[in-house]
Amino acid sequence: MKQVCLLMMGLAFWATRATAQVTADDVVGVWKNGEGTAMIKIDKNGEEYRGKIVWLKEPNDPENGKPKIDKNNPDEAKRKNPVLGLINVWGFKWKEGEWQGGYIYDPKNGKIYDCVMTMTDKSKLNVRGYIMGMTMFGRTDTWVRQVAKK
Repeated sequence: MKQVCLLMMGLAFWATRATAQVTADDVVGVWKNGEGTAMIKIDKNGEEYRGKIVWLKEPNDPENGKPKIDKNNPDEAKRKNPVLGLINVWGFKWKEGEWQGGYIYDPKNGKIYDCVMTMTDKSKLNVRGYIMGMTMFGRTDTWVRQVAKK
């Protein structure tokens, strides 16, 4: 009886692991950032993955009441572009169980960071932005998958 119980527990463990296995296109969808201030829709663009801001908790600038613009962009020509619809993650390729080689843009400070994305399960995406080439100098934000309402 004890062996049957252990066998059943082992099978349950492996069945759970098999359903949690992540594939390249699992990143496609809408994700809410860790602060809960934005949602990013990630899609596949050719062989790469990219995402754009599709929702903001505060879509308007509190200073002027108008839609937020990319006012901190280092490229002066882009400073009047709206934040809503902005592509802020791009260039990711699936390799060795994670999305690598990409970048993340932070419209709050106008900076671009190297980035890697991983999943612990299909509902959470760990997005790690770091200073070019130095993964130890960065931070990870956990994004949560958003389910479309019917």
